[in-house]
Amino acid sequence: MGNTYIALLRGINVSGQKKIKMADLRHILEDSGLKNVKTYIQSGNIVFDSDQVDKEILQEKIAATIHQHFGFDVPTLVVKGEDVGQILNANPFSEEAEENKLYYVLLKSHPKDDLVKQFNQLQFEHEGFHMTDSCVYLFCKNGYGRAKLNNNLIEKKLGVEATTRNHKTMSKLLEMTSG
Repeated sequence: MGNTYIALLRGINVSGQKKIKMADLRHILEDSGLKNVKTYIQSGNIVFDSDQVDKEILQEKIAATIHQHFGFDVPTLVVKGEDVGQILNANPFSEEAEENKLYYVLLKSHPKDDLVKQFNQLQFEHEGFHMTDSCVYLFCKNGYGRAKLNNNLIEKKLGVEATTRNHKTMSKLLEMTSG
């Protein structure tokens, strides 16, 4: 067997936009050569196996397959299953925050150093953040729905594509990679 990966799609099945049925998504991805494809909830969380080791090739393959079958572009980010475990274990807010206040903004690429420096100067009332090369950890004391520091702002400030998941989803995806 190959490597286990998690693909995170951004912006599907939100407010009636870019609708994709998960059964259809699993079917087309298996037809494209991915193995053991599983999905979690309707927001574009996919666990799969592949012999391919290049995450960028997998991202392009999934995005192209979706475009070909559904007719729209979907930002796609692929991470190794084991990387999700490391991301969860490295959360600097896990000791002080309730799990429903923790969010993970996964970055598709490394932002430029000057943008990171500017970003790290930001401050938001009732919101804490910590940035690594691949993730911005969020502690949203009043919930993500009210947060000023959201996915769109992070993408704009850092100049990279990103997608956000809550702690429960990240934990479930990690669980799905092991069985």
